[in-house]
Amino acid sequence: MRKMMLLIVVLCIWFIPKNTNAQVSLNVNLNIGSQPAWGPVGYDYVEYYYLPDIDVYYNVPAKRFYYFQGNRWIYSHKLPTRYHYDFYNSYKVVINEKEPWHNHNNYKTRYASYKNRHDQIFIRDSKDSKYFKNKNHPEHKNWIKKQGGNNKNFDNRGNKNSKHTNKKSK
Repeated sequence: MRKMMLLIVVLCIWFIPKNTNAQVSLNVNLNIGSQPAWGPVGYDYVEYYYLPDIDVYYNVPAKRFYYFQGNRWIYSHKLPTRYHYDFYNSYKVVINEKEPWHNHNNYKTRYASYKNRHDQIFIRDSKDSKYFKNKNHPEHKNWIKKQGGNNKNFDNRGNKNSKHTNKKSK
């Protein structure tokens, strides 16, 4: 009986893999660098912006607008000229849902109060440098100029460096 038990233990050990590899998979979606400068701050990932002033959707990853024309939703990389829209002076609602225009009546009703709102902070005007992965990015350089400095005057988060001086009292 002992020999049988010993044989079973040896066989079990023999068939257990010697090297086990653990795999950990993280699914982290970030598209900070691909969001337009006129997009609102505070979002690491955005699928769509809903523009309530003109009832249009903007797909951030595909960089195209979806709007209703005739009796169907169509898309284009540019808005038609009939839309006179100031991207930096209007509110955007973040929607992370596939094909949100299928639920348009709900969004139009839910976000009707956001029409003509002008109190949203845009990526272009953000002081958080996470939106500027590349310090040579034109938007980052423009932001630095607006702050009255150059890249050396700011830390890696876009905050102004302050020089602390120790003054000796007389």
